[in-house]
Amino acid sequence: MEEVSFGWFLPTAGDGHYVGVTPEREPTLNYLIEVARAAERSGFEFVLIPTGGACLDSWVVGSAVLSHTVSLQALVAVRPGLIAPVLAARMAASLDQLSGGRVLLNIVTGSSAADLEQLGDPLAYAHDERYERAGEYMRVLTLAWEGSAGTALSEFGDRGGGKQGEAEQAQGFIGKYYSFQGPVNIPALVQPRPLPLYLGGSSPPAKQAAAQYADTYLMWGEPYEWISAQIAELEQALRAYTAATGVARRPRYGLRVQVLVRDSEEAAWADARGLISRAPEDAIRRAQQSFAGTDAAGQSRQNRLREQSAAADFIAGPHLWSGLSQVRSGGALLIFGTAEQVAGVLIRYAELGVRTFILSGYPHLEEAENFGRQVLPLFRERWKATHS
Repeated sequence: MEEVSFGWFLPTAGDGHYVGVTPEREPTLNYLIEVARAAERSGFEFVLIPTGGACLDSWVVGSAVLSHTVSLQALVAVRPGLIAPVLAARMAASLDQLSGGRVLLNIVTGSSAADLEQLGDPLAYAHDERYERAGEYMRVLTLAWEGSAGTALSEFGDRGGGKQGEAEQAQGFIGKYYSFQGPVNIPALVQPRPLPLYLGGSSPPAKQAAAQYADTYLMWGEPYEWISAQIAELEQALRAYTAATGVARRPRYGLRVQVLVRDSEEAAWADARGLISRAPEDAIRRAQQSFAGTDAAGQSRQNRLREQSAAADFIAGPHLWSGLSQVRSGGALLIFGTAEQVAGVLIRYAELGVRTFILSGYPHLEEAENFGRQVLPLFRERWKATHS
């Protein structure tokens, strides 16, 4: 049985006890390192380092937290269109080498179109084309790592005698957005080539790109039936890819979701609602206006879930609450309850096929420790007992 892995989220835009207000805690270097170390102590395998206009740079943060942890991996968010893929491959390989093989890459095609435009992405408002480009991006990343000639001995391109360059002939590629002609001088990877690639997205172009190139396909938290349908759609895309190429791929399924664990269900429910208790009505209104203008299929699904569950106080299922999506974009679904209840929900998702969970809770420091202490051992014990 394939192992289930757990990641935590680094709050690089700030942190606190409430959502929809100015963060109480600034994302200082010391605080982010403290959250990363807490996640490592609590049993998480990796941390997700996000990207976006409100966030500190993911590469810089990744380098910092990897230098202050021992076994924790960094899932670094990368935006195609803003950094050349061979340069990104070199940066990732450098970080992988310096960290002793602890780097993962999350390929982010969207987030805010306005932010992408501000940063100079020519496809800022071209949703489907961004996923087509992301597919080429992941292909070039992989070719660059697989065709690495090792680091150059000099600035004039003399190649070193690394084992990577001697073992393989690099493949060439000419695409619509990128081209590649290897081998290239890239630091030797510590972990097996290529580095693991994560990709999220709910649209058909996203699933097509994930079927071809992603090692982990990420979904935002949704009710069980919705997640089951998402997985079925990716399985269909995988079959189509195999039929067209003869290549069978089996990416992992990942879920990005919020968690809140308390000693009683009543306390969890009260604290869940308390997360947005200080958000001004005007902030909620402006947030939902912004969400309504999205071109992202995943955000549209979060909007639909919020609208459908509004009459039930945003209860989207047993121990599932969509109330955070009133003010929080992205994966806003919250799993709340006692340790037993939260573990049960996670096991239900795992039984659908989810093998990677990326979790977060407010504030991230205390909730990482809380989840690691109460839920993680319980989940692993129950999962091993029934699926070993």
